[in-house]
Amino acid sequence: MRFGYGTNGFANHRLPDALDVIAGLGYAGVALTLDHSHLDPYAEGLGRRVAEVADLLRSLDLAVVIETGARYLLDPRRKHAPTLLDDDRDRRVDLLCRAVAIGADLGAEAVSFWSGIRPAPLDRATAWNRLVDGCAQVLDAAQRHGVPLGFEPEPGMLVETIADWRTLYEALGAPAGFGITLDIGHCRCNEPDPVPDCVATVASHLVNVQIDDMRRGVHQHLEFGEGEIDFPPVLRALTDAGYGGLVAVELPRHCHAAPAVAARSIDFLREAEKASKRDAERSTR
Repeated sequence: MRFGYGTNGFANHRLPDALDVIAGLGYAGVALTLDHSHLDPYAEGLGRRVAEVADLLRSLDLAVVIETGARYLLDPRRKHAPTLLDDDRDRRVDLLCRAVAIGADLGAEAVSFWSGIRPAPLDRATAWNRLVDGCAQVLDAAQRHGVPLGFEPEPGMLVETIADWRTLYEALGAPAGFGITLDIGHCRCNEPDPVPDCVATVASHLVNVQIDDMRRGVHQHLEFGEGEIDFPPVLRALTDAGYGGLVAVELPRHCHAAPAVAARSIDFLREAEKASKRDAERSTR
């Protein structure tokens, strides 16, 4: 199992410092959220800065996926806005295409993104049309660059479940390179099936995994052991699915204690992985 950690959980650190801490704890990779302080895709000297980050990732032996959920990168007054559903959605498309290009230069394993929340005045049919159109534009860029896309179902958004992702995937024509980002906590929060079953259901489309604890019906990313998820069966399901990508810790509200939380998280995941292997061995006896 290749564990990673999300830089959105290190928002109070400079990016080189965050990567150094993450690598020093033994993580295999990083989920890099493009943001003001972490490889801003709109700041001057982008090519030089991307090259510097690529060199640093290589020197630290860290794999990378690109995340695009920065809160106020595009609009200082509206969190996560504009999305692919808003009137000014072209700005979001531009960000995602920039993320794809950056991902290609960094050798990213995937670029992850989501739909956004449907604006109140907007009817559902128009929202879906906007989403499909925007995804098609990003997919075109991703296919040209050879970077897989991982679309994430997010509670409260237009696409919030695995079933919603399948609807979008089919609306796009079931294209190659349009996979799913699965947040393990979200599965517990709002999917009807047990978490290991959710993993199995999307095994052939899985390109990115975020991992955190959560409770049923409450969209709050928790440290491991503070929610309701039994993790050894989840890790076994990922192994059984043949998933070889990063499994990155997603704790964006724990920046105030990032090094300690990251250390506790990898210790927990390593123990959970050992338990999943023991369970697998017992089941084959």
